Amino acid sequence: MTTREQAKVLYEYYDRLIGKLTDAKFALLEGGAKSYKIDDRELTRFDIDKLGMEIDDAIKKRSEMEALMNGRAPRKAVAIVPRDW
Repeated sequence: MTTREQAKVLYEYYDRLIGKLTDAKFALLEGGAKSYKIDDRELTRFDIDKLGMEIDDAIKKRSEMEALMNGRAPRKAVAIVPRDW
């Protein structure tokens, strides 16, 4: 399996994951559910912040896979720390 094919499979996985996590977050935020189950995980309102972080991570991973599918290198963050000598 080539790198692009692997990236496509992972892109589709993260896309589905984002959909599931978003559905869970909305269900918990709207108050219609006290708990929400994704596969074998039981989530409650206390997990809303964690869900937000997981959604952000999945979106980053999906964009990395999209870059690999299009033949670009994934974006890397670089930090510069200014110093006063």
